[in-house]
Amino acid sequence: MKLKALSLVAGAIALTLTATSFSVNAQTASPSPVLLAQNPQGDPWKNLGLTGIQKAQIKTIHENTWKQIEDNVFTPDQKTQFETAKQAHRAEWEARKAQGQTGQQQPGQGQHRHHRGGKGFAKLNLSEAQKEQIKALRKSEKEQIKAVLTPAQQQQIQQWHQNRQQNNPG
Repeated sequence: MKLKALSLVAGAIALTLTATSFSVNAQTASPSPVLLAQNPQGDPWKNLGLTGIQKAQIKTIHENTWKQIEDNVFTPDQKTQFETAKQAHRAEWEARKAQGQTGQQQPGQGQHRHHRGGKGFAKLNLSEAQKEQIKALRKSEKEQIKAVLTPAQQQQIQQWHQNRQQNNPG
């Protein structure tokens, strides 16, 4: 009788430990596209589980693209205006950082955010040809980054974009 009770208790403990380890693994696994879909406004890059090598490659691709834009697309006056705006943005970010108001951005991430989506370019009075050059460089950047990602990561990004489009029509 004691042997049956002891084996029953041991079995229950083993089952509990097994179930607990599965639940821990479920919580630490990388997010699925479904999780990204539930948070369409979030930053998908933080949830991709990028390796250090991938992060370095993407950073290099991004830096090279912006260097090409600054060196090959902007006029000298536009380049000066752009550098001034970049320095002002960096100073603003440092001030927020000193006040503890940086949100989720990491140092260095906010440096180019002021010109994403073309908003920061409005003051530069870009010609249509310049806009097309930038568009082509950004498209090339996107393709290079895509080549760095695994198929699963590419799918997560694609899912995030689709959900964002559905939630922000027009």
